[in-house]
This record gives sequence, structure tokens and C-alpha cells, in this order.
Amino acid sequence: MSQNQIAQTAAEAAYDSYVLRNYGRPAITLARGEGCRVWDDAGKRYLDFASGIAVNAVGHCHPRWVRAVSEQAATLAHVSNLYRNPLQGELARRLVVQAGPGRVFFCNSGAEANEGLLKLARLHGIRKSGEEGKCHKVICAKSAFHGRTFGGMSATPQEKIQKGFRPLLSGFEFGELNNLESFEALVDDRTAAIFIETIQGEGGVHPATSDFLRGLRALCDRHNLLLILDEVQCGIGRTGRFFAFDHARVRPDAIGMAKGLGGGFPIGAIWIGESAADLFQPGMHGTTFGGTPLACAASLATLDIIADEKLCEHVARVSGPWHAALARLAEEFPAQLTGLRGVGFLVGLQLTSEPPPYIAALREAGLLAPLAGGNVIRLLPPLIASELELAESVEILRRVFAAKAT
Repeated sequence: MSQNQIAQTAAEAAYDSYVLRNYGRPAITLARGEGCRVWDDAGKRYLDFASGIAVNAVGHCHPRWVRAVSEQAATLAHVSNLYRNPLQGELARRLVVQAGPGRVFFCNSGAEANEGLLKLARLHGIRKSGEEGKCHKVICAKSAFHGRTFGGMSATPQEKIQKGFRPLLSGFEFGELNNLESFEALVDDRTAAIFIETIQGEGGVHPATSDFLRGLRALCDRHNLLLILDEVQCGIGRTGRFFAFDHARVRPDAIGMAKGLGGGFPIGAIWIGESAADLFQPGMHGTTFGGTPLACAASLATLDIIADEKLCEHVARVSGPWHAALARLAEEFPAQLTGLRGVGFLVGLQLTSEPPPYIAALREAGLLAPLAGGNVIRLLPPLIASELELAESVEILRRVFAAKAT
């Protein structure tokens, strides 16, 4: 047995023996990455259109990102939020420039960001009603996914997420995405906020329309509700704009961010607009690791790369032809693929059957892509993906669909 085979066997044995089985058994062990490519421990190369589930926004091991993280790790990695670090203030400023006047809180993940946003809704309800517990209802969307904390699960009306963990938090109701009347019908004097994903990712890649978002903004204004948008997966340039809601020209009251924000390093953030930013007072919320110098260095490098390499413009320019090529696959293979949804580099391919066999066949053919709810294959290329790499993904998909058709 070769040294590589021994290492592969050891890695598999360690997973099988010691890693909690809350995920299915991984099919491969990834060893390194560069740009839009990764290699497994046997040396096989893959086109990575999972991107760590929309995390590796600037690809794997971008030289500027590696340099920024390495230099910061050798300077100052962690200090806690008992003390200032200059990178956190600068990163907050950069996000306020993108989102609008307000303030930023840093955490470690999208789930934590969403948890902070739900606490914000409770605080707004107190201000609105004048007492605690009277106005705390949050209206979310069916098929949503907001994380696996108790707050996130309570805002996620999916049996596979909630099963086994009831009783969940009370105060959540659910309207139909892109059906403004269904949200209006749920608003009452107990309602504090409306909280949705601008584009549902895990739920099957369902974008909120511009008209719907503008309607929610007006609805919230009429009833003194917070409009809170979860941009954890669809933000940070993935749609060809920095935030996905920028396409609709609306301004929410608060935003949740994570995934691509750190370019591969864990970081989450919430932005709160000026009218609600004073709701959090000292001692009401906190984190040990949020906004460390190391995390902020990774995030600032990511934002610099996105800006300097004009990656939002790149995504906007190349995604249209890529979508058109993917749509032609639905014409070629209508028995397997009924169409696609999405914006920019967040795309869902709607299958007529269960995705796992296709996910496995794509992996074997050299393309990594995650599934989503409702028999959907998600495609989440790094923002640096070239036209050639996008075309390669289409050809791999074509070969897999053709093989499945025989």
C-alpha cells in the first residue's frame, strides 16, 4: 500500500471513529485548492462549484488573501471585544458604506447573525408596544432556512430541520414567498418584524422578486415593522451586486451576512440601520470570537479583491450567457431537468427526480455541487470563475445528463 493510500485510509478511519455523525459519510477527502479547483487526497482534480457552500468567494488560496491572513496571524490573532482592534472598525466602516448609515456587529457564522437579528426584532417589539412579550411575532417565508440554532430553526418551517427539537420558540408565522397578500394577512399588533432571505438557498434557490421586496418595505413602513433580510448565502457579490436586495433598490432595516464575507475564514455580521441601531445597549449581546483581527483581515482582503478585480461586474457580465447555456440543457434533457432559477452565481437546477445520484455522478465527472431542497442541484461558483470554467461546468453537466438518459 502506498503512503497516499495509507493516509487516505487513516483519514477515513478517523472520520468513521471520532467525528459526530450529523452529516452523511463524506465521499472524498479534499487535500488542497487553488482558484476554482480542488484536489482530493488521491490527486484527482475537481471544478469546485460548491465553494464551501458559497463561502470561498474569491476562490481557494488567492495570493492576496493568503498574504493578508498570514501577516495578521503573525501579528495579532485574537484580543476579544473588551479591546478595540483597528481592523474591526475599518471593516465595519466598509460594510456601512455598502449598506447605508448604521452600525455593525460581528460574529462567527450566519446562524449567529440570524440569532442576533431575531433578538433585534424582540427589542423593536418592546419599543413599539411599550412592554416586553406583547409584540414579538416575526413573519418569515415558507421554505426558508435561517440556521440550526433554536431561533434559526423556529424561523425555518422545514420538518427535516425542526424534527427532534420541539418545543421551538413561539412567535413565528409564515407567508408565501412573492405573495405580498399572504404576508399582509399575517400582520397584527403582535408583529415586530418581517424576516426573509432575499434568495432562498437551502430551500431550493427561490429569489424574492423586486416587486415583492418593495411591497414588503412599504408594508413594514405602514405598520412600524422591521424589514430584516438574510443575505448569508446570496450576499457579498454572489448575484452581481454586493447585496442581492440591491437589484430591487430597497433598503432593509437590518441585514445578516456571513459565508462569502471572510473568503474562507469564519466571520458573520449584522448591519442595523440608524433607526434601530440604538436598540442594543451594553450587555445585551456579545461574542468571544466575533470580529477578531484575524477574521477582519481575511474579510478586508476579500472585499479588496472583490472591489479591485471588479468581481461584481464580472459576475453580472458572465452569468447571463452561463444561465442561457444551462437553460439549453433543460431543452436537451426535459425528462431530467425542467429549468433553472437564480441570479448571478447562485443557480438552482430543478430536477425531475432525487438529486443524490446526479450529485455523485457530477463528482465522479469532476464537478462539485451541493443539493438544495425540492430536488435541486445548486451551483455556487467562486466569484472569480472564468467563462471557460463556467462553460466546463455546462459540459460536465451535459455529459452526466446524457449518461443518465441512456
